[in-house]
Amino acid sequence: MELSVFNIAGEDTGKKIALKEEIFSIEPNDHAIYLDVKQFMANNRQGTHKSKQRNEITGSTRKLKRQKGTGTARAGSIKSPLFRGGGRIFGPVPRDYSFKLNKKVKRLARKSALTYKAKQDSIMIVEDFNLDAPKTKDMIKFRESLQLADKKSLIVLSEPNKNIYLSARNLRKMNIVTASDLTTYDVLNANSVVFVESSLEVVNNILGN
Repeated sequence: MELSVFNIAGEDTGKKIALKEEIFSIEPNDHAIYLDVKQFMANNRQGTHKSKQRNEITGSTRKLKRQKGTGTARAGSIKSPLFRGGGRIFGPVPRDYSFKLNKKVKRLARKSALTYKAKQDSIMIVEDFNLDAPKTKDMIKFRESLQLADKKSLIVLSEPNKNIYLSARNLRKMNIVTASDLTTYDVLNANSVVFVESSLEVVNNILGN
């Protein structure tokens, strides 16, 4: 598959770049995508939830009433989970939700996600560009010139660029990542994936066989 290369003004430069078939035209593996996205979301969970159990509640341990003869159920401590203000039964405790996933599975998931975007004609390539200073209006103009104003867009850079990142961080539907940090979730969460020309080489080196 060949794609045209556009400049920052949204004009076709006349250059074309061929996307590698082993990355952008494979047989997608939906289960690999599921596992990679699940791991990404699990790793982002704080896991700091906590509720008090009956041994952590402050209160008296005096038996509330006699064992028999009241006509109601027997009751011990006021800290029982059955009473208001008591401990919680099987409540959440701090835990780590992250889990391991093989590198080959993660690589297959990213290739599958990129293949889906390629099939949907949702991939664009732009020439390498830089901004002299952080200006949000420059990124708004860039987004409008590529007709991405109403779409969630993912801009993939070859290396970190502070001016581009600062210019785009206030835009709700635009995300900036480097090719080395590209995740399956980022690709699937965007309507359009825009590769800066030099970033394709990094992606090819990371995901190529």
